[in-house]
Amino acid sequence: MNHVQLDHTHHRPGTRTFPVSVLAHDMDVPMNVGSLFRLADALGIAHLYLTGETPTPPNRKIRKTSRATEDSVAFTYAPDPVAVVTDLRTAGTRIVSLEITSASQHIRRFTQDPAQPICLIVGAENEGVPDALLALSDAVVHIPMYGQNSSMNVAAATAIALFELIKGFE
Repeated sequence: MNHVQLDHTHHRPGTRTFPVSVLAHDMDVPMNVGSLFRLADALGIAHLYLTGETPTPPNRKIRKTSRATEDSVAFTYAPDPVAVVTDLRTAGTRIVSLEITSASQHIRRFTQDPAQPICLIVGAENEGVPDALLALSDAVVHIPMYGQNSSMNVAAATAIALFELIKGFE
């Protein structure tokens, strides 16, 4: 088989979205927020909720990292994440936090109902998901760490988690 690497001119934009959203709380690094926009676009994520101290567009650093995907990804800002989570839960969305805790489960052991939308909560690089949001979560999942470090970049972890979560909707 002969493989020829394709460039950007070969890309045909898609329109598929999955019933998955992301709530990013207190993410203080604009480049991580830009990465979330790029991930949401690439993986067909329905909505980004930016809460607390998370920077929002327009922002030069977000735009550079997102490669302008903040123009095509639906997002809202709200100061209070609890209100957003409460509204999502009332609408029938399952709330899932990405955090390593004493009771979190391996993300590959997480089971989902393909008829129920999911909102993945991610937190700041150093602080993680606050206890108040963990308490509101229907599930808390983690990505196992096999090396010396106990964590990874929030954008990288979110990419892995979203890729695993959308499998349940394909």
